[in-house]
Amino acid sequence: MTPKYTQYRKGAMPEKTENVLWPLYGAGLENLGKEDQPISVAMPEFGPDELLVRHDACGLCFSDIKVIRQGEAHPRIYRNMQEDPVVLGHEVSLTVVGVGENLRGQYSPGDRFILQADIFVNGVGYAYGYEIQGGLSQYTVIDQRVLNGDHGNYLIPIRPETGYAESALVEPWACVIAAYYLQYRNQLKDRGIAWFIGPDEGEYSLTNGFDQESHPAKIYLTNMTGSFGSWLRKQADMLGIPVVEVAEIVAVEGEASLENQVDDIVLLSPTVELVETVSPYLAYHGVLAISACQAFTRKAKIDIGRVHYNRWLYLGGQTGDLDQIYAQAPQRTELKKGGRSLFVGAGGPMGRMHVQHAIESKDHPGLIVCSDASDLRLKDLDETFAEEARAKGIEWLCVNPMNKEDYEKVMQPFQAEGFDDIIMLVPISAVIADSAPWLAKDGVMNIFAGVARGTTAELDLNTLTNRNARVIGHSASQIEDMLTMLNKVEEGELSTNRSVAAVGSLAAAKDGMKALIDAVYPGKVVIFPNIKPLPLTSVLDLGEILPEVAAKLKDGRIWTKEAEEAFLEAMLED
Repeated sequence: MTPKYTQYRKGAMPEKTENVLWPLYGAGLENLGKEDQPISVAMPEFGPDELLVRHDACGLCFSDIKVIRQGEAHPRIYRNMQEDPVVLGHEVSLTVVGVGENLRGQYSPGDRFILQADIFVNGVGYAYGYEIQGGLSQYTVIDQRVLNGDHGNYLIPIRPETGYAESALVEPWACVIAAYYLQYRNQLKDRGIAWFIGPDEGEYSLTNGFDQESHPAKIYLTNMTGSFGSWLRKQADMLGIPVVEVAEIVAVEGEASLENQVDDIVLLSPTVELVETVSPYLAYHGVLAISACQAFTRKAKIDIGRVHYNRWLYLGGQTGDLDQIYAQAPQRTELKKGGRSLFVGAGGPMGRMHVQHAIESKDHPGLIVCSDASDLRLKDLDETFAEEARAKGIEWLCVNPMNKEDYEKVMQPFQAEGFDDIIMLVPISAVIADSAPWLAKDGVMNIFAGVARGTTAELDLNTLTNRNARVIGHSASQIEDMLTMLNKVEEGELSTNRSVAAVGSLAAAKDGMKALIDAVYPGKVVIFPNIKPLPLTSVLDLGEILPEVAAKLKDGRIWTKEAEEAFLEAMLED
């Protein structure tokens, strides 16, 4: 190892007394920093049960842009930002440089970690880079909220040889792979709230989730005057389940209000209007099951933001066998092996991760179609992945939907059968609605892009009842996902370094945020908070200013640990 790099890795206590960071004082990019610059504050002091850590690398995320745009209106921010500004940055790699008296023996200077940013204490969120000072600072204190939260220790140790950028990008990559490990209920939620809405004039049956072993804690009934309603009441009485009769849906309010509380809503021969009316009553991870005897006459306005963030699931079938409808919940959330996959918005940083994951997966699709509105991004995507995909036998196509003639020509062969998987990486409801009709029988659309709660898209419910297609959603990751992803990185199964598109010093962070907003780079921007000043620089342009670093890039374009070592040797303070 080179001298400065070796010394840096030891994690010595800083000799300087100042800590540089980017404060965000409120909504708007103009409120990031002072006079477009970071500020210097006193080096933080740490107590006997705390750690002083150095931020080594920090990836910039579009979630940071959401905080910049919303300020105190952001759901994860609950403080006066003028008086107590936020320091963003949750995709971080950090090193321990100071250990509190009570933690000696557990931690040592030089220990390296990443962390799960969604930190909870007594059910209250203290997300890193939101309520806890994040990675756009040189140093920060890790306290007991991180070390002893609701889910234990949120720090995740990494091997000494693991790179700084590649470990920092485990966090966004964990969100990607978590999208393919989603699990959904295939029966009524045990000890949950269920609401059955008729008319129940046909033949209906239900067994799973409504017996002694597993059943709701309470059921609500509306317009259930037939034999199935009678059976539900009798079964509920036998199981000791309270039954609440709701005469009119609009009358559900006050103490009995079900808004955001119902785990299962079961609709029998509903209208589109009824689906739209009752959807807001779904709880987190709620399921709306539709038994339809006839086709819907128009598309339904569905809160697609809550499909993403609240993990709502809509099920449907042309049968009165409710067990069968529930059994059709997505048993497959991974990409279909040998299937047809469409990535909408594939050219952005997260889209590229999804595409890379699909190509490198052992059970990869047989066809990958990458759609993006930027020819520049599509060109870079094609240059990066096409050869590798085709070498694995994957049919590879890139198309810009703005070029309508080319788009129609490329997509025409798939009109009949559609796509087994559609990964939605564009947070625009109209694009989501336009993409849904491309779902094949038993197809799955995963809405990965985060659209705000309350954002509706018009979806054809007939795709649920006729084609058993599913629209699912995903947000964030858990510690287990981080561990899974870190293991893939450290075992060489998946390279997060391929996502690095631009690098810069801490002073370049604001330009990095602007670059995210303007979609300048096809991959991730990574900030190194403790290097000498370096403007935001594309990895492809490093040869102009740091030829010794560019020489160690893979294929002249891919970040490597060797390139990072040369980079830090050149850019660390003497």
